Amino acid sequence: MKLFGRNKTVKTDLELLAEFRRSGSLEVLADLFLRYNHLVLGVCFKYLKDPEASKDMTMQIFEKLTYKLPQFEVSNFSSWLHTMVRNECLMELRRRAQRSDSERLEVGDENSEFRTMEFSIAEHPTENDSLEGDLSKLEECIQTLASEQRVCVELFFLREKCYKEITEEVGFDLKKVKSYIQNGKRNLKICMERKLVESK
Repeated sequence: MKLFGRNKTVKTDLELLAEFRRSGSLEVLADLFLRYNHLVLGVCFKYLKDPEASKDMTMQIFEKLTYKLPQFEVSNFSSWLHTMVRNECLMELRRRAQRSDSERLEVGDENSEFRTMEFSIAEHPTENDSLEGDLSKLEECIQTLASEQRVCVELFFLREKCYKEITEEVGFDLKKVKSYIQNGKRNLKICMERKLVESK
């Protein structure tokens, strides 16, 4: 996907960043972004699982760079961009989940508590703990789950699959799926609470 044509610059990322900060030129920013837009698209597809939604998100990422980049001192653009893209995708999944809350009622009130723990961190970031940091902690905690719990939690909360769809996709019976989700939710809550305490 091309935004502003072919990238012919031979400048380093840091040189382009500095030039963009000085001039605010979208052409300069496009030169920088074009080096990584295929990677951005790949990360978006990893989380959103939809080609068109991933393309739209890639364009939104570029637009957000125009006002986000001047707010940060970025020394490693590729790493910073990857974190930003991941967090934007997680926020989009959060918005989708909020629009689909009615389906979550079948799990009971405990899942409402989990969703509050999972997503409210983005609404009330502390002075020293940014949204990016909170979402990174959440992703780190998800990776610590046992493989069965992690798969079921990601399918249920991030990809909004119902119990039946999960059983069909992973091959676990319904009782095990419910158990993995409940135990995964509990372990995530413990992990997040520990990380939030450690960060204070």
